[in-house]
Amino acid sequence: MASYWLIHFLRHLEAEHNVNHDGTSDNIQATANLLVTSPFTRTLQTTQIALPKLKSRLEAAGQKLIVLSRLQEKVLRLVTLEKAVRSLRKRKSLRHRFSSLEDDWNVKVGDFAPENVVSRAKWVRKWLRARPEREIVVVSHANFLRAITNTDRSNYWGNGEIRSFTFVEDDDEDAVLQRIT
Repeated sequence: MASYWLIHFLRHLEAEHNVNHDGTSDNIQATANLLVTSPFTRTLQTTQIALPKLKSRLEAAGQKLIVLSRLQEKVLRLVTLEKAVRSLRKRKSLRHRFSSLEDDWNVKVGDFAPENVVSRAKWVRKWLRARPEREIVVVSHANFLRAITNTDRSNYWGNGEIRSFTFVEDDDEDAVLQRIT
């Protein structure tokens, strides 16, 4: 029997009107104890717009937002990457949050190459499982969310959609997730 984790995956919004007002995110904002996001504009904006209570609550407790490069989209156009980098560099107040990003996080080679998305997704699952927090919100992109949850392209993630998972085992090699909502 596996220990209990609750991992909420949130696909970024396309626009502010996509924010889900069904109360799901309110419950998560009151109970989650870690917030992790991709370093791209839409995920950062989604974190600000859709999860303000969670972000504020965690920051008040001394827990910073974690910006994790490995959560980035599987494939992005060069212009999207360049825009993300420019945007981050302009935000002086946010620079400290990006200090953990690898120098080549915005170059689609090595771990970030499209052909390595499965191994990158596995790395993220193992990283999440190794965290001491047991309820985690992860903001990422549709294609990468399919990779991390091991679902195929026909499994569409809507704008701002939240799906919750837990780990099947404490120590399996692939850190397999099972959907619970």
